[in-house]
Amino acid sequence: MSAVAAARPPSPSTTTPSPAVSSAPPEPGPRRSAVDWRIRFALLSLIWGFSFLLIKVGTEAYAPLQVTLGRMVFGTAVLLTVLAVKRQRLPRGARTWGHLTVSAFFLNALPFTLFAYAELTIPSTLAGICNATTPLWGMVLSVVALSEDRPTRRRVAGLGLGFVGVLTVLGAWQGFSGQDPAGTAMALTASLSYAVGWVYVRRTLAASGGSHLSMSGAQLLLGTAQLAVVTPLFTTLPTTFPVVPLLAVVALGALGTGLAFLLQYGLVAEVGPTTATTVTYFIPVIATAAGVLVLGEHLSWNTPVGALIVLAGAALTQHRPRATRQS
Repeated sequence: MSAVAAARPPSPSTTTPSPAVSSAPPEPGPRRSAVDWRIRFALLSLIWGFSFLLIKVGTEAYAPLQVTLGRMVFGTAVLLTVLAVKRQRLPRGARTWGHLTVSAFFLNALPFTLFAYAELTIPSTLAGICNATTPLWGMVLSVVALSEDRPTRRRVAGLGLGFVGVLTVLGAWQGFSGQDPAGTAMALTASLSYAVGWVYVRRTLAASGGSHLSMSGAQLLLGTAQLAVVTPLFTTLPTTFPVVPLLAVVALGALGTGLAFLLQYGLVAEVGPTTATTVTYFIPVIATAAGVLVLGEHLSWNTPVGALIVLAGAALTQHRPRATRQS
């Protein structure tokens, strides 16, 4: 659920939330996995789709900042362990670390925290659907900040369609269906933060030269440090540690942040970023199903209908002329 690792730095409008940023040039592809890529794709979709449920369960016992710090700690531990096993080093250079500090804030610390706070007052289903607006935000920002990324009629139409989808999800014609405006705004801002982070990455880290794994490990490490400073200032140490919420936080970090990145990295290397990033369209579907079936969250007709409209709009915003489309 943060930035996608890709063989080439993708446009903000083609990214999907995943744990860490990849800003390195193409690397030699790894050996083909013994597990078919479709199975790994399905597993990645499930992990990210269930992440919103895990956030909801974690915040039942722990403060949102504590949930976010926990997921970052366990996610970072997974990536640093893989780095050690592969004997790769973290990136060097103060300039690179400075840019990674900013990207860690916009792609990890801020959106993870906003989603955790949002789910105090909104269903996990709505949070998952808000997450799907990232490509819409990305298109708007890329037009403003990236001179080579100009809109087409189809992409502008996709933006408008996505906006209609958001209004449909919220039930705008009936006073937003009782959804908490503040929580919804935080979830949408979290998605905007992902897009801001990707624009920043493309402008500053696209030619950094570090490996995907080392750059991502460093970014998560920096995001963890940021949260480690802030969390004690705004929360108090829990006096009890309920098992189920604690396991949810562990799974959110180790699986939803650490393992998910490794799966995404392998998929991008094997089938390319365009195919790998279509995982975006399955996340809200799975998040909605998990919220309804596991947490018993209420689902009005406008929620799934609006989600489909949002996804259709997001798909249109990713359309590019054949000459410039990513392979």
